[in-house]
Amino acid sequence: MARSTFRYGSAKGMKALAIMYHDVVEPGAADASGFPGEWANRYKLETGLFEQHLAAIRDALPDRPVDLVDRMEEWRGRRPVFLTFDDGGVSAYTKIADLLEAHGWRGHFFITTDYIGRPHFLTRDQIRTLRQRGHIIGSHSCSHPERMSHCSGPDLRREWNESVKVLAQLLDEPVASASVPGGFYSRKVAEAASEAGIRFLFTSEPTETARTVDECLVLGRYFVQSDTLPETAAGFATGGLMPRYKQAAHWGLSKLVKRSTGEVYFRLKGALFRR
Repeated sequence: MARSTFRYGSAKGMKALAIMYHDVVEPGAADASGFPGEWANRYKLETGLFEQHLAAIRDALPDRPVDLVDRMEEWRGRRPVFLTFDDGGVSAYTKIADLLEAHGWRGHFFITTDYIGRPHFLTRDQIRTLRQRGHIIGSHSCSHPERMSHCSGPDLRREWNESVKVLAQLLDEPVASASVPGGFYSRKVAEAASEAGIRFLFTSEPTETARTVDECLVLGRYFVQSDTLPETAAGFATGGLMPRYKQAAHWGLSKLVKRSTGEVYFRLKGALFRR
């Protein structure tokens, strides 16, 4: 992915609509791609439902494609729409890419590099092929820490620097995009990402407002779960007020619960993630 010539100070007032997906699986086979466990499976869509999502987004965006961060010349001056996929599960190659390409679209696949080649995750050759087909490959950290915003400075730098290095060597090109695992974003997460050469950083915060941290453009995303309706995804893609405000309210409540329950929340999440 080529380095952007974007002038970061010009991001003031910029808006973007990004949708966060994870894996796409067959009914009853949620553990066949990506991280296993009940918590991770909450974010995986069955194939038929994902196809309905794409059809709804297509119908809601007539005569225009979804956007890619490395084609800024096509979307500057308007509100771009990005489709993103976290974790690096094998369904990116076996299912998602084909379904996107059937619409003439390409996506952003964010890879947890410590898991490359493990069962149910993308292999090195599959990642190369996705890039050759025009999809964006970015970092999702090395190890997918549970709370990235709680990592020390050295650990943050390792998570970004090493993952970017692995992908850049694999693809023989710079890697300038990433997404924050687990939804735990902070300014220091973005600062470390910028130091690693990341120029587009996607968070899990449901917002259309972009901002800059150093030389990194920070973009929010609207998240999809296993029971998200196609019309809701289409609403995210078109900037519909009701689905976006509903999710923003849910996000705010979730943050309140995390703060008020402390470690109890994370112990429960860990137990579900391992099940």
